[in-house]
Amino acid sequence: MSRVHNFSAGPAALPEAVLRHAQSEMLEWNGVGASIVEISHRSAEFMEVAARAEADLRSLLSIPDDYGVLFLAGGATTQQALLALNFAAPGQTVDYVVSGHWGKTAIKQVKDYVNVHVAATSEASGFTDIPPRRDWQLSNDAAYVHITANETIHGVEFRETPEVGAVPLFADFSSSIASEPIEVSKYGVVYAGAQKNLGPVGVAVVIVRRDLLERAGQPRADIFNYASHLARDSMLNTPPTWNWYLTGLMFRWMLDQGGVAEFARRSAAKSQLVYDAIDGSGGFYRNAVVPAARSRMNIPFFVPDETLTARFVAESKAAGLMGLKGHKAVGGLRASLYNALPVEGAQALVDFMRDFQQRNG
Repeated sequence: MSRVHNFSAGPAALPEAVLRHAQSEMLEWNGVGASIVEISHRSAEFMEVAARAEADLRSLLSIPDDYGVLFLAGGATTQQALLALNFAAPGQTVDYVVSGHWGKTAIKQVKDYVNVHVAATSEASGFTDIPPRRDWQLSNDAAYVHITANETIHGVEFRETPEVGAVPLFADFSSSIASEPIEVSKYGVVYAGAQKNLGPVGVAVVIVRRDLLERAGQPRADIFNYASHLARDSMLNTPPTWNWYLTGLMFRWMLDQGGVAEFARRSAAKSQLVYDAIDGSGGFYRNAVVPAARSRMNIPFFVPDETLTARFVAESKAAGLMGLKGHKAVGGLRASLYNALPVEGAQALVDFMRDFQQRNG
């Protein structure tokens, strides 16, 4: 078996060590005589798995004690809807800063419940930059301010945490969580779908400042109530146990590798390799993002025409480089450099890019 270098944007690569660990325990886990996917989520054995996963995530991200941690079914888009239901009164104003496709998607999930105020957007420039903080028009009475920390499609990333005053800052960290240290205490809510940097598709992590859970929010079923989930240790209903277990293995792997400081180093090295190849190509490869806002996680880039784009996708796949086709919203090509992708993967891509340009430039 030969595993490829996987540049997919999500579901994304998982480390071979994690997959092999899970494979070894698939049929019979921890001496219980059954698979982890077969035992009760309320059993002592699985409760230990869940507790270890939370403890490891707290260690990985240095999560303060006054923040609760939730492991929930679904992805980030589900959480986007639940933010308004849990933390804003009906019709209350919420501020959104839109830096790409997923910022616009976040607004779609809440527009029927609250008064959405777009405090800033970079759409006029084609989402090639982060809206400058000086241009944000924040509301005085907003329930929260929402940002997308990293935009996977347009390839822009907040490189600093914006100051928004006393209003809590909510952030979708789906595609950059655990790739570098973040100061959790600067946020009211940090949420992320797991399927990029944390684990498999089907589970999301929500880190929420406990005092915010005292807000009444809006009428909602109990299953949509974050406070109820936290009170039951994320087991208000049957959770996606396999996904939770595999995510826990990822946390342990990341800690063993050196934690977020080490992944920040790797992310910088990988993205620098690819951006240098683009910038040094004499225009054969193009990335339109303002350099200061360039994502370390997702790098969209373009070749001179669609024929070459299709050829690049086909030939790179044949060369063992998977998932480089760009998102349909923008076209072109895209390399996603998540935590499970080694630096050697980025180097292999760069070597292919240079060879492809020599043959087609």
